[in-house]
Amino acid sequence: MKKRINGRAIIIDNDEVLLMFRRKIKDGIIKEYYAIPGGGVEQGETFEEATIREIKEEFNLDVEIISKLGIVEDDNNIGHIYNAKILGGELKLGGEELEFNNESNYYEVQRIKLSDIDNIELFEENKELIRKAEMELKNEK
Repeated sequence: MKKRINGRAIIIDNDEVLLMFRRKIKDGIIKEYYAIPGGGVEQGETFEEATIREIKEEFNLDVEIISKLGIVEDDNNIGHIYNAKILGGELKLGGEELEFNNESNYYEVQRIKLSDIDNIELFEENKELIRKAEMELKNEK
């Protein structure tokens, strides 16, 4: 099976990281977790362009890429993860996530305090990349 290639952004704003909360209910089993926002790369797009477009679609935010933090790979995806900053927009759910949002396939935009990152259901690799993004931002100041 061919892996899906995507671009994702870690967006830190006022000591909070913006994440997508997901709840899936399948066969009576509830699975809840957080994900770094982003999505698939379309034909002719760079990873950076896909990331910027996906953040606009999902979170209604205009962002600028600061740096590439790394690549995360699992059984189905290869994710190019970027550190991004907000240029404008109003944070709210949009795109396919809003369109397909329902009780058994739920999406919600959330702000999570950086100090609470270890207390949420998020891949460990993603937690490490959030810490890396946080360090980059601190070193910029």
